[in-house]
Amino acid sequence: MIPLMRFFCFLVALALTASAAFGQNKSFQVLAFYSTNVEQDHVDFAMQAIPFFEAMAKRDNFEFKATSNWNDLNPVVLKQYQVVLWLDEFPSTAAQRTAFQDYMEHGGAWLGFHIAGWMDSRETWPWFADFLGTVFYGNSWPPLPVTLDIDDPSHPAMKGLPASYLSPANEWYSWKPDPRQSPDIKVLMTLAPSNYPLGFKDTLAGGDVPVTWTNTKYKMIYTNMGHGNKIFTSPQQNGFFEAALLWLGGRR
Repeated sequence: MIPLMRFFCFLVALALTASAAFGQNKSFQVLAFYSTNVEQDHVDFAMQAIPFFEAMAKRDNFEFKATSNWNDLNPVVLKQYQVVLWLDEFPSTAAQRTAFQDYMEHGGAWLGFHIAGWMDSRETWPWFADFLGTVFYGNSWPPLPVTLDIDDPSHPAMKGLPASYLSPANEWYSWKPDPRQSPDIKVLMTLAPSNYPLGFKDTLAGGDVPVTWTNTKYKMIYTNMGHGNKIFTSPQQNGFFEAALLWLGGRR
């Protein structure tokens, strides 16, 4: 009787182990939106991001597709994907915006880069302003590398990052209100105070400037990187992109 019970316990443990392994490696589907008729530095980023995520998909066992047809931001297409990326633009029609809002409010996941967060007025899309926790306020120029401080090293998207690291040259945005003021926003990375004043033509003089954050009411991450062709030159930052996408895809 005892050997039989031991065998039964062994089978249960084996099943639990297999289930955990499956949860860690299950495939998911990602759809990345991009445009080629936008600012060239944003196109350059997208053209590097697509092969980066294609290679990551093969390595990490998920499905990745990129499209320049923003009309695919509709309920029929979106229901096929667990994660959506905006690489170098954002939806421009009411139908696209409504479809994205419904997708996110019903369990979808989103990773937005740089210009994906640009909106000069809350009135343009009030729901998105609440979703992002802020609107665009200003920027630095020209693109420069900066030191980023990690605010929440325990977040899965921050896995493997040091307390601070040097992020490659990029145009950096500031925000109003500070997204940190929203009770739903968890800031993950911030411009280090040592960067200020940042820029020459357009300058960020100082203050609290979050760079990467999540709205805890949704499965989402916004990050300010995404301007130019140097973004993928940092192994540490590339590790963040990978960890963020895997977290959004449901990997433990």
